[in-house]
Amino acid sequence: MESPRTTRSLPEVLSLDEVESLLNQPDPSNPIGMRDKAMLELLYATGLRVSELTNLVLHNINLEAGYLIVLGKGAKQRIVPMGQGALHWLRQYLEGSRKRLLRNNRSPLAFISQWGRGMTRQGLWKIIKKYALMAGIRKKISPHTLRHSFASHLLEGGADLRSVQSLLGHVDISTTQIYTHVTRERLKRVHARYHPRS
Repeated sequence: MESPRTTRSLPEVLSLDEVESLLNQPDPSNPIGMRDKAMLELLYATGLRVSELTNLVLHNINLEAGYLIVLGKGAKQRIVPMGQGALHWLRQYLEGSRKRLLRNNRSPLAFISQWGRGMTRQGLWKIIKKYALMAGIRKKISPHTLRHSFASHLLEGGADLRSVQSLLGHVDISTTQIYTHVTRERLKRVHARYHPRS
């Protein structure tokens, strides 16, 4: 017998203004701020899972072509484009701040903690929470929030579901379809708010 399917709760999604505000919080004039800026920009530009970001190794970053090779769930590799904004901040971080954070340590990982070791998922979660608080975002935010926002904003902008599925590294398209519900819910709210007869 099959157990009944549980309905998935809709993920929390940031508005474009909230994303902008969040991404503007880190201070890139110091090594930690530069690292945080690069991480947040990359998370939103690529839709990476937190573990994919913390496990990202240097030799899987192609700054010239502007893409990452990501090792996703089930050790499946995918190629993810970055976009110019994330590429700019990632380059700034890798060419300057990363070396200062490493101190005398060596690591194949792209993102380094203030102690010169690889970033942890918990460390990244705390960073996102801190900047969300600074940005005045009152929504319940998690490390996955930027991934959800990435997918929803792509679909709202007209991207097709298959492309979003590929970018997110979803094996099953039904996993990606949750974001079409988010988009529909948002459209309903916009209609209810702005249509004169709603």
